[in-house]
Amino acid sequence: MSNQMQVTKYGSRKRNQTLSNAGVYAFLGIGSIIMLVPLVWMVESSLKTSGQFLTTQLSLAFPKNPQWNNYIQRIWEMEPPLQRGIVNSIIIAVSCVLVGTFVSALASFSYAKLRFPGKDKLFLAELATMMIPFSVIMIPQFIIYAKIGWVNSWWPLIIPGMLGNVSMIFFLRQYMSGIPTSMIESARIDGAGFFRIFLQIMLPNAKPAIAAQAILWFMGAWNDYFAPSIYLNDDKLLTVQVMIARLNAMYAINTDYPLLLAASVVALLPILIVFMVFQKQIIASVAMTGLK
Repeated sequence: MSNQMQVTKYGSRKRNQTLSNAGVYAFLGIGSIIMLVPLVWMVESSLKTSGQFLTTQLSLAFPKNPQWNNYIQRIWEMEPPLQRGIVNSIIIAVSCVLVGTFVSALASFSYAKLRFPGKDKLFLAELATMMIPFSVIMIPQFIIYAKIGWVNSWWPLIIPGMLGNVSMIFFLRQYMSGIPTSMIESARIDGAGFFRIFLQIMLPNAKPAIAAQAILWFMGAWNDYFAPSIYLNDDKLLTVQVMIARLNAMYAINTDYPLLLAASVVALLPILIVFMVFQKQIIASVAMTGLK
């Protein structure tokens, strides 16, 4: 009798778990469709003519005569040139991420493994800056950069990023705290300095977390619109996001929306490619940090 009751309870529990999993999958599936619909609409609308777009704006059907010339030729003939904005965005994003990631990793190592006076207070002070909205410091920051002649240049977009990223420092500190301290102590006994320990022990062990954070940072820097729109005025210096906004003001008058959508798809492609290639590293890094 007791065995029969245990079997019944097990079957009921398994059935409830199956129903729960089905509900979760259904919810995630609906959410995925909702997020993918705008992307699909943008791609298929970019292959239409202006007339087709105005008559079938909300249609998700693939056009019968796709205008591949929008991608092959027309977007590269826009003024200002879209390719210049792409190159500018690459220079700014890569400069910030390469130097800023190294500085952030070095700071994370210091907070995680080194001992110095005021370490915890300094770390909490850095975390407190994450609570300050950019809109609060936007005007004072602009005045400072204007006084030193940085407005209408890339320096306000590159230099602060090269000094590190607070959220990345917090993430890497949590990750590096899980690396055994005994490895550092052994290296110190063998005569290794802290910088050598950082390069030869901490960096290789924290490579998945550093790679994931660098990828996410690159995506954020590439998609940044607000800061470049404040500091950049010269068409030769504009990032791709600001350039598309400027083009929108020009080409929307002629209702050439497919051309603008094609430019938006091209600007989105690098981020999609980066995420699709490195999504396993991003997910694995977050999962490992959560376990630690």
